[in-house]
Amino acid sequence: MNRFLRLLRDKPILLLDGAMGTNLFSKGLGSGDSPELWNLAQADKIREHYRSFIEVGSDIILTNSFGGNFYRLGLHNQENNIYDINFEGAKLLVSEITKSGKDIVAAGSIGPTGEILEPNGTLKMEDAAEAYAAQAMALKDGGADVIWIETISSIEEATAAVIGAQKTNLPIVLTMSIDSNGRTMMGVAPSEISHLQAQLPCKPTAFGANCGIGSAEVIAAIINMQTEDDLNSAAPIIVAKGNCGIPEWLNGQICYSGTPELMATYTAMAIDAGARLIGGCCGTTPKHVAVMRETIDTHSKSCKPTIEEIESKLGKLSTGARAQMQGDITKLGGAANQRTPRKRKRLRKNN
Repeated sequence: MNRFLRLLRDKPILLLDGAMGTNLFSKGLGSGDSPELWNLAQADKIREHYRSFIEVGSDIILTNSFGGNFYRLGLHNQENNIYDINFEGAKLLVSEITKSGKDIVAAGSIGPTGEILEPNGTLKMEDAAEAYAAQAMALKDGGADVIWIETISSIEEATAAVIGAQKTNLPIVLTMSIDSNGRTMMGVAPSEISHLQAQLPCKPTAFGANCGIGSAEVIAAIINMQTEDDLNSAAPIIVAKGNCGIPEWLNGQICYSGTPELMATYTAMAIDAGARLIGGCCGTTPKHVAVMRETIDTHSKSCKPTIEEIESKLGKLSTGARAQMQGDITKLGGAANQRTPRKRKRLRKNN
């Protein structure tokens, strides 16, 4: 049986890892550099990164391949090395898991192309799907147990990524980034993410939210993803991978305000909100994940958190997120309801 599916069957909550970029920056990665190139050039540091999360108890660890697609690697003139970069990213992780003797899932991380798909942009669905398929197959060949699609903002790109990942016949996880008044950058609401699952060519095993503008928004998002229909059917498997607090610019670099104690609180609230796959995104270090491990092992699930509880413990919610939790569509705002693409930025996510 597939390891990811078996652990989902056997454990009520699975702990993910933390941030890739944040931790590689501490090992010498430069701002604007491609972390994925380190799979070939700095393999020992990538192994060290993987080991750091193995040692603190992660059940699922993502490969160093977030930007390993044709379009992102093309920014670094490495589009001809897609297979080797992704294959090695997965192979290095599988090797460290094997040496540890632990039962840990290798998740093949796939991020956005950085382009805007038709009809809002110029990238064709079939071209994006082809790029995703090439990346996903390399991750599978390297030993990935699941294809983990993350930080997606549009319905079109989510669809293309799933079409590409489907070629592997591996389980698929899809998470989108809620970062604009309770919606993704391209205007997708959490409830739409939930409904999208039934419309995709291959239904993901799990879905949820990652990254965004803080852990409070992620908790609200995963609550808003769970519709009334879920009460009459099998509960969806929800993912929460929130950032470690709020980013701040200090001494010439981005730092995250979240303490281990904050991430422990977020973890408990994610469990109460219905998430079964819980981890940290930007700013989250092994030190944070160690405390999250302890919380998962000791916390007893309680009632879903209220707006007041989320804001008092994790921070203020956006107007859109609050309105969605209250079911008040009159407060969502015109701009937030429109899927109008922002100006495309050729910047990579360095978490």
